[in-house]
Amino acid sequence: MEGRRDRKKRQTRERIQTSALELFTSHGYRNTTIAAIAEHADVATRTVTLHFPSKEDLLFADDPFAPESLAARLDTRPGPVLDAVGEWMRDTMHALDERDADQGRKPGETWSLRVKRATLIAEDEDLRGRGRAGYYELERLIAAAIGRDMGLAPDALAPRLTAYTVVGGLRELYMTHEAHHRDTATDELLPLVDRVLDFARAGLLRSTAP
Repeated sequence: MEGRRDRKKRQTRERIQTSALELFTSHGYRNTTIAAIAEHADVATRTVTLHFPSKEDLLFADDPFAPESLAARLDTRPGPVLDAVGEWMRDTMHALDERDADQGRKPGETWSLRVKRATLIAEDEDLRGRGRAGYYELERLIAAAIGRDMGLAPDALAPRLTAYTVVGGLRELYMTHEAHHRDTATDELLPLVDRVLDFARAGLLRSTAP
């Protein structure tokens, strides 16, 4: 159970990150200073840098879709890799909605912030580089798991192409019309997740057909 001190620390981190995203969106990533973020979050500048040593960390720290989270799910999966990826996506997205409810925010507010985050990363060359490193690790994990199931090397074409399709497709969810105009529950976006995974399954089947 989360103690009072840990809860306060988490809430401070989340408030700082939310403030940063709001300012990055309204004023631009490069034009936003740490001092401005601290003022917006109503904390000291040193508090911001203690939680987030660099400005980039404000966008990349505490990612619920981090590779470590997917790795844990793949290690304990009872079935096919892509089924496990879908369950991981659904569970994580629902957890974000539950966090919104616990903190008195509107359903989907955290997702809306993540859409803004994805847009900021896509528009900045340096941020794209760091984001790409995280995507590569997700691709590596999925390809390795598919390769093990199929008796193929993780760098074989079929596992790698499937993993690239999955991660690329899920990343593009942030850029879709549906994501940018979302004002309903996560269930509105889950069919899009399923479409990405179905597309990847079909490609994997074709690429391994005799």
